[in-house]
Amino acid sequence: MTTTTLAGDAVKASPWGAVGSMAMCVALLIASEFMPVSLLTPIASDLHATEGMAGQAISVSGLFAVATSILISPIGGRIDRRHLLLGLTGVMLASLVLIAMAPNFFVLMIARAFLGVTVGGFWALSTATVMRLVPAESVPKALGILFTGNAVATAFAAPIGSYLGGHIGWRGVFWVMAPLVLINLAWQWISLPTMPSTGSSSVSNLVALMKRRNVAIAMLAVMLAFAGAFSTFTYLRPFLEARAGVTLPQLSMLLLGLGLAGFIGTYAASKLVGRHLRRLLAWLPLALAAVTLAMLGTGHLLWLLAAVMVLWGTLNSAIPVAWSTWLSEGIKDDPESGGGLMVAAIQLAIMAGAALGGLLLDHVSLSATWIGGAVLLVLASLAAGNGHRLLAREESAP
Repeated sequence: MTTTTLAGDAVKASPWGAVGSMAMCVALLIASEFMPVSLLTPIASDLHATEGMAGQAISVSGLFAVATSILISPIGGRIDRRHLLLGLTGVMLASLVLIAMAPNFFVLMIARAFLGVTVGGFWALSTATVMRLVPAESVPKALGILFTGNAVATAFAAPIGSYLGGHIGWRGVFWVMAPLVLINLAWQWISLPTMPSTGSSSVSNLVALMKRRNVAIAMLAVMLAFAGAFSTFTYLRPFLEARAGVTLPQLSMLLLGLGLAGFIGTYAASKLVGRHLRRLLAWLPLALAAVTLAMLGTGHLLWLLAAVMVLWGTLNSAIPVAWSTWLSEGIKDDPESGGGLMVAAIQLAIMAGAALGGLLLDHVSLSATWIGGAVLLVLASLAAGNGHRLLAREESAP
C-alpha cells in the first residue's frame, strides 16, 4: 500500500494561496458541471437535439468522473501532483472552449467527457493534496475553504447561467467562463508547490481498501447519503411547481436561498468536524431525512417551505465536508486511493439516486420520490451507526 507523506513535505511558507486556488477550481468545476441544467432548452434547440438527449450529454460527465477517479492515482502515480492538477485544470479549459464551439451534439458529448475527467481527477486528489499543503490540525479548515467554492457555485451557477444565457446566448456563457479558468490556471501555477509522487499506486490498492471493514462501511454510508439527497434534489423544480405552484421568479429565489444556505452548512461543518465528526456522520443524514419529509407538508405555505429549503441546503452542504474530513483521518496511509474510491462512490450514488427518484416520480408519485430519498438517508445514518465502526482498526481497538 502506498504511504502518502502528509503535511510538511510540500508546504511553502503560506499554503493558503494554494488552498484558495483549489477552492476557485472547485467553484469553476461545479459551475461547469451543473450550469448547463439552466441552459438545457437552448442547447438542445441549437444543436438539433431533444432535451432528453441534451440531458444525457450533461450526465455523461458523471460516467467519466467515475472512471477517472478510480484510475487517476494508478495512471498518474509517478507524476508530480502540481503538474497533475495543472493538467486537469487545463483539460477543463479545453472542455469549456469545445462546448462553446460545439457544432453538433457529438462534439458536445466529447467536451462533457473531458469535463468529467477533470471532475473525477481533481476531486480524487483534493483531500490528499490538502493534507500535504497544510498541517494536520488545519486540514478541517482547509477542507472547509475548499467546499466554500462548492457552495459558491451551487448558489450562483444556475441563476447566473440562466440570466447570462438570455442576454449573450448559451455559448457566450461558456466563453465567459473560459478566461476565469485561465486566471485560475495562472493562480495554481504561482501558488501550488512541487508535490513529488510518493510512490506508485494501482487499482489493487482500491480493492485492498475495500477489504477494510471501516472503509467498506463508510463507502456504503456515503453512497446511501448522496443517493438519498440527489433522488430528491434532482426533482426540486417539478416538486415546487406541482406542490407550491411557484412562479419562475419564486422558483429562482427558492433555489438561490437553498444554494446560499450551503455557505452556512459548509462553515458550521468545518467548525464542528474537529470534535464531533462521528456524530455528524451519523446524525446529518437522519436530520436531512426529517427535513426532506417536512417538505411534503409545507408546500402550501411558501414562507414555511422557503425556511425548510434553507435548512435542507444547510444540512446537505455539511455532509461532504464531514466525509472529506473522515477521509483525511480514516485512510491516512493512502488518501489518494481513498479519495478516488470516495469520488467514484459519490458519482455512482448521484446517478443511482437521480434514476431512482425519476422512476418513483414517473411510476408512483411525487411524494414517493421524497419518501424514497428519506428512506435512503435513514439507511445512511444506520450504516454509520455511532461512528465507531468507521474508525480504522487500530483506532477502534480498546
